[in-house]
Amino acid sequence: MREQARVEASVTVVQDVAGVDTWDRPGDVHMLQLGDLALEGGSTLPDAVLAYQTWGVLSPARDNAVLVEHALTGDSHVVGPAGAGHPTAGWWEGLVGPGLAIDTDRFFVVAANVIGGCQGSTGPRSIAPDGHPWGSRFPAVTIRDHVGAERALADALDIESWALVVGGSMGGMRALEWAVMYPSRVARVAVLASTAAASADQIAWAQPQLLAIRHDPDFQGGDYYGSGRTPTTGLGIARRIAHTTYRSADDLQRRFGRREQDGNPPTGDCRYAVESYLDHHAAKLCARFDANSYLVLTEAMNSHDVGRGRGGARQALARVEAEVLVVAVDSDRLYPLQQSEFLAEAIPGARLATIASPAGHDAFLIEVDQVGRLLSDLLR
Repeated sequence: MREQARVEASVTVVQDVAGVDTWDRPGDVHMLQLGDLALEGGSTLPDAVLAYQTWGVLSPARDNAVLVEHALTGDSHVVGPAGAGHPTAGWWEGLVGPGLAIDTDRFFVVAANVIGGCQGSTGPRSIAPDGHPWGSRFPAVTIRDHVGAERALADALDIESWALVVGGSMGGMRALEWAVMYPSRVARVAVLASTAAASADQIAWAQPQLLAIRHDPDFQGGDYYGSGRTPTTGLGIARRIAHTTYRSADDLQRRFGRREQDGNPPTGDCRYAVESYLDHHAAKLCARFDANSYLVLTEAMNSHDVGRGRGGARQALARVEAEVLVVAVDSDRLYPLQQSEFLAEAIPGARLATIASPAGHDAFLIEVDQVGRLLSDLLR
């Protein structure tokens, strides 16, 4: 198949960031030199690098590997404290580790920062062959390109088949593509709060986020590196829009209502508590994430369509050979229940589970106990 040949086995080096052997230290960042990465759109990303982390020990039979896929602004740092190569603590604490749902005493856990990201893998702020940051010249990448790079990682680690590929939101898109692109290389798949294809509603919510960044005067056409100016205003607005869709209306009302943040009357200079909440999340993202990466990865999500070039979604999903668990969130207004229901109905033998939570889309990150029980059952 053409799509399986897009990333050649041109792996040359598997090396830790520090250049030393640290396989006995879980969670260290490693760099995989991919060489020239052929992209779905027809271009090539030269000298691509994929950052990844591992926890646990690969079995002699190499059959206990689990691939964890991060969401839009996540990275390879699934669990553990902040440190070099990962400015924040792990984003799925309580799920991965000794005795937990993804038990690192049983499984060898792998997580990669996607191509186009900004936590180690080649992305827009990486240096291009001409010695300058890629910036606006960075090529478009798709979810299938992300998976192609991860396939090269699996080859480099000599992992023929994953015991489980699991991810939520954008990570769920990649988990789904793994099952379709390489059906014989995945035993189990868990797709959380995701979809077979980005909907018009999801693309519509993304559009003002993209425009907010691109219309920030400090964006400078995407070539802001080294200028002393970064488009934090636009990125912050994009995050505010996105974070609103990640939570349910009931959750925001329950937590904040019409409460004023500063005690000022609503007829005057009033700042509401929910506005302060969104400001807080915008500032957090601007401190750790690159605006160009936000654009590249958002557009990769917009391009997601498991049926593209495969005769439609049903025909594509019929290829899946893995045991599949589809997980929906009952209050998710961004990736609503019916999208998960379609996946469960179209994938042979798939089963559907629902997380009950007022939190909305972010429940796949928040409701660790419910997610943990589902994954434990799948891995049992």
